[in-house]
Amino acid sequence: MGTFFRWWRLLRPPRTIRPTKEGWWFLFATLGLGFAAINTGNNLLYLLLSMLLGTIVVSGILSEQCLKRLRLYRAAPREIFAGTPAAVGCLLHNSKRILASYSLTVELPAPTGGALRRFFALKLDAGQQRLFSWEETFPRRGRHQLPAARVMTRFPFGLFLKATHPITLDEFLVFPAVRPLTPEDVRDLGGAGGEREPRPGRGTDLYNLREYRWGDDPRLIHWKSTAKSGAVMVRELEAEAALRVRLVLEDPPVAVDADRLEADISWAASLAAHLIGQGSQVELTGTGLFVPLGSGSAQLRRILEALALYEPLPLTPLITPSPSSSPPRGGEGRVRGARRRGEGHRVGLGEGVFSARLGPCPGRPSAPTVPTLRRTPSRSSTRGV
Repeated sequence: MGTFFRWWRLLRPPRTIRPTKEGWWFLFATLGLGFAAINTGNNLLYLLLSMLLGTIVVSGILSEQCLKRLRLYRAAPREIFAGTPAAVGCLLHNSKRILASYSLTVELPAPTGGALRRFFALKLDAGQQRLFSWEETFPRRGRHQLPAARVMTRFPFGLFLKATHPITLDEFLVFPAVRPLTPEDVRDLGGAGGEREPRPGRGTDLYNLREYRWGDDPRLIHWKSTAKSGAVMVRELEAEAALRVRLVLEDPPVAVDADRLEADISWAASLAAHLIGQGSQVELTGTGLFVPLGSGSAQLRRILEALALYEPLPLTPLITPSPSSSPPRGGEGRVRGARRRGEGHRVGLGEGVFSARLGPCPGRPSAPTVPTLRRTPSRSSTRGV
């Protein structure tokens, strides 16, 4: 069977071809002229028939030259967020060294099954590229792929439409939706505290006194210490204190609503973006998920990539309580690590830790109980660990 498919791929035509409306009239005229030449034996009719057949051969050769060594690539911005319009497209590249391609059409099916998208390029010189773009909105995070595209041409006489087989474009990643936090969330988040670590930087408070080094700002010279020690001493300032944050995700219940899960992932991404924008160091961890502590735009991208690819695993209860059993005092009557039906990811702040979790994270130190951070009623509630 494998040998059959190998031979099929070798013998399969590299292009598809079909006559246009004008091409059908041309073929019928050629066929009629051929019958007339055979019946009459007129040399002039045979000459005209050979010219028409030669036109078909020349059309096939020139159209094949147009489609030969054309490359189609996916074009998308570096960051695409769910629910936000983004400019995506495809890049058509003529990799031939000398010859140009003419009358090219790129055809892509619409993702929602609507009308086909067609883009036209009159001429594409050797080595030239042409970008075709449009606006697309992706409702969900994760990996997405544009529909397979075809490159077609009617060159040179418009009698036949020759097209390549569908070309599959590369995948791209769509990040969770990132939305600004409400003033209440920002106020609660700012009052939760966290672990701060003093270090040298460009702040305003004094961190240390040291000897002058080449390149230091002369305005930072500490003249009293210089007079006492006999060496030029400069002030080393303390960097602005940064909050160290851990974002912990735990798997939702089996029957969780997909929209609720997406809203919680978007909530976690929005918190990470806000905290990193404030200069905090953020770490992401969860079941099969870990992004080390870091800060800056590169760290935010790593977190967004991990959240975009996050797929929760179904929870298996460790203990099935009997209907007659009563919940323990001070608890919620559930196994640690499980959650009540219909409950979303819960969020809290701890000692340098931000958690969207239900129980302890295996292999990592747990955080003490911290103040409560609550979300708006339309989203899942957030509580301390």
